[in-house]
Amino acid sequence: MTSSYRMSLPPLTLETAPSEARSMLEDAKARLGFVPNMYANMAHAPGLLETYLLGYRRFREDFGFTPAEQEIVFLTVSMLNGCSYCTAAHRMLAAKKSGVPAEVLAALAEGRPIPDPRLRALAEFTRTLWRKRARLEAADAEPFLAAGYGERQILGVLLALAVKLLSNGANHLFQTEVDPAFRAFAEPPEGVPGEM
Repeated sequence: MTSSYRMSLPPLTLETAPSEARSMLEDAKARLGFVPNMYANMAHAPGLLETYLLGYRRFREDFGFTPAEQEIVFLTVSMLNGCSYCTAAHRMLAAKKSGVPAEVLAALAEGRPIPDPRLRALAEFTRTLWRKRARLEAADAEPFLAAGYGERQILGVLLALAVKLLSNGANHLFQTEVDPAFRAFAEPPEGVPGEM
């Protein structure tokens, strides 16, 4: 984490969370087997957690990206934002659940171009949209569209940027400890930079 300020609010539990957040934490525990530290912190602001979870689900379900493409977007943004928590979580999901090839993950971790042209266009477009704060020129969208993505998917990437702003920002403010489930993915291979 790059934040020098650390919030003093303690992580919430199923017993201490406000009623508006409790059901979200219970749902996470039922789905994942544990309450992620990030959720335990975000539960201090139930609207923040609810907005994050809804945006996350909508990005996953509504824009036609494959699970691997979804992880490329989330991982790219988390790395750009310097969020070690979300980078570890999305590295784990990419490697264990979403079928992102190892060479693609290595390229992302090392800041090299992704060998797959379609995934490379997606990652590069995600970086551009992040860097330009959505103030695109026609030439910025051209490679993304030429790779077979649609204009509606531009809005999907924008939603992913917003979702990651919420989670990455909360993790910076709380300096969230990486959960044991993601810890093995917290550091890139030795000598590889963790951020782009």
